[in-house]
Amino acid sequence: MTVSPAERAAMARARALGASVLGTTSPNPPVGAVILAADGTIAGEGATAPPGGPHAEVRALAAAGERARGGTVVVTLEPCAHTGRTAPCTDALLAAGVARVVAAVPEPTELAGGGADLLRAAGVDVELGVEQAEAEDGALAAWLTGARERRPFVVWKVAATLDGRVAAADGTSRWITGEPARAAVHRLRARCDAVLVGSGTVLADDPQLTVRGPDGSDAARQPLRVVVDRRERVPATARVLDDAAPTHRSRAGTPAAVLAELFGLGVRRVLLEGGPTLAGAFLRAGLVDEVVMHLAPKLLGAGPFLVGDLGIPTISGALPLTVRDVTLLGGDVEVRLRPTRHTEGRQRDQSN
Repeated sequence: MTVSPAERAAMARARALGASVLGTTSPNPPVGAVILAADGTIAGEGATAPPGGPHAEVRALAAAGERARGGTVVVTLEPCAHTGRTAPCTDALLAAGVARVVAAVPEPTELAGGGADLLRAAGVDVELGVEQAEAEDGALAAWLTGARERRPFVVWKVAATLDGRVAAADGTSRWITGEPARAAVHRLRARCDAVLVGSGTVLADDPQLTVRGPDGSDAARQPLRVVVDRRERVPATARVLDDAAPTHRSRAGTPAAVLAELFGLGVRRVLLEGGPTLAGAFLRAGLVDEVVMHLAPKLLGAGPFLVGDLGIPTISGALPLTVRDVTLLGGDVEVRLRPTRHTEGRQRDQSN
């Protein structure tokens, strides 16, 4: 595989472009694309528009104009070869006269596959699988989970003290973390398609679950609010049922059934903000894909723990997590983790 330094730099930029539209493209993938002109300079770039709008390659071609002819397209996902809400990206690439395509992730679906073969048959040089692991770990992770497992990707967000308490013994929990961590939660919500809680959280805290900007105003785009309420305990006066954002009440009996329901609604990335019981159910079912933990440098010594019973009696059975990133948020610490099974699965895929 021969890839130039300019193409690798463009791929890093393409991943950043995909990340910039995370939470706005579902059920389509958040793809980034960069056009390099024949002289190797950047001619245009683009990211996937909301559903019904152009794909990343088409937006990048529009920005590049005639400079795309004879150039190279660097894109995070293999260009599609099928007609959906928009025309095939391969048609646009061929019409623009590009000479080369460098793509990170092969198209995993049979419906949209075949783009690389079609381009090669037309004389375009194609490199597939360039920095694939980095792209799969980035903005495409949730969409790929949907394509491969037919369910949304689940991010579990939890705020706790250093001794793992999510509330004091008297039930107070509103300000465990400081303002920078709370602002980070709103940014995280904005990058998800849905925010999921259980009825217990609604009854205890009456959260609104909206995305708010730095000035406290509601963001223009709001994720779907989802309340698991099997026994219909949530009152009509709950803030999560107001008109600030759409809400879905699920009466599904298991985490898998809840996710299947949401997948059918076009949700590909879910932020799990429920309490210890709901979090424990998702962890026991192996349906947490990423953990975002905000730790406050405080000790309580009493109060509910961050997760309920996982049914693990011995240390050898403990759920292993891989630390992906640690960030200071004011006086608090954000730790991002992935269940080790995801890392192992990716390594097996790449060795085959």
